[in-house]
Amino acid sequence: MNVDILVYDGFDELDGIGPYEVFDYALGYAAEEDDGTTGDDGAIGDDGASGDDGGRVRYVSLDERETVTASHGTRVGVDGTLPGPRGEDAPDLLVVPGGGWNARNQEASAWAEAQKGDVPRALAAHHAADTRIASVCTGSMLLAEAGVTDGRRAVTHASAVEELRESGAEVVDARVVDDGDVLSAGGVTSGIDLALYVVEREFGESVADRAATVIEYERRYEVATRDGSRRGEN
Repeated sequence: MNVDILVYDGFDELDGIGPYEVFDYALGYAAEEDDGTTGDDGAIGDDGASGDDGGRVRYVSLDERETVTASHGTRVGVDGTLPGPRGEDAPDLLVVPGGGWNARNQEASAWAEAQKGDVPRALAAHHAADTRIASVCTGSMLLAEAGVTDGRRAVTHASAVEELRESGAEVVDARVVDDGDVLSAGGVTSGIDLALYVVEREFGESVADRAATVIEYERRYEVATRDGSRRGEN
């Protein structure tokens, strides 16, 4: 599974970095299981990085650049540019973090990207090409700006729920919402739950549990699935 996380100036660090770390561990663990090998402490190599066999996870931007500056000032290295939706290197999953939506920061935020229009246009093109898209926090508002969530079940940060509803989405009160080719997570840390949910669907419960264990994260199984059921709430 190839995962691209679309970053931009002003994205919220944890919206992108949380899912990145989950996918990085999980892809390595999945490759390990395919090879029939397991590290003593669950790490992949010296730094826990995923191998090539399981797929890839990387940070991408729309334009060529070395870094972006996230909402709290962290400079994040960019691995490449987002491929075209039908390119050979197109992602199987495109993750869209939020950040700064409610502050209406016109220089660096999800709101600024919505006003510029380039990110929503890219998301609309990927959606039309059947790329599976997952938003975290107010990344859902970028999907809304692209028309991706129109008539679709979705969630966002609590502070933007009414705005998401007004955009035409069917807002669901859940930590993670699975609406088929469109997935969404609520505020910030719910992106970790979204990533673990995707990992479990793709690679199985054992891989997801290993990833959760190594980052010492207690999973919250609050997922609203496409058939309207609630999965594993406890």
